[in-house]
Amino acid sequence: MMRRYEYEGFTLEVTVESDFSLGPNRRALANSGYVAVVKIYQGVNAVAVFSPLRFGEAKGRPFATEADAVMGGLTAARKIVDDLFGSERH
Repeated sequence: MMRRYEYEGFTLEVTVESDFSLGPNRRALANSGYVAVVKIYQGVNAVAVFSPLRFGEAKGRPFATEADAVMGGLTAARKIVDDLFGSERH
């Protein structure tokens, strides 16, 4: 699943990927869920401002649902834009 959002002159691309990790016994999958992969583009640039960033929930756990991953990735991307580029926009 991939979504694009416009925010403060940036394009935020949030892609959701399944995250399946091997458990301690290496036989069973543990912590299956979803991670958000975020790319941030400025203006009409075809190249992302950063390398893709991967986000999960707190303590390195994946998101439980795709919807949670999309919203978590979008929230993180907005925060990055606000924190790093906020003073340039005003």
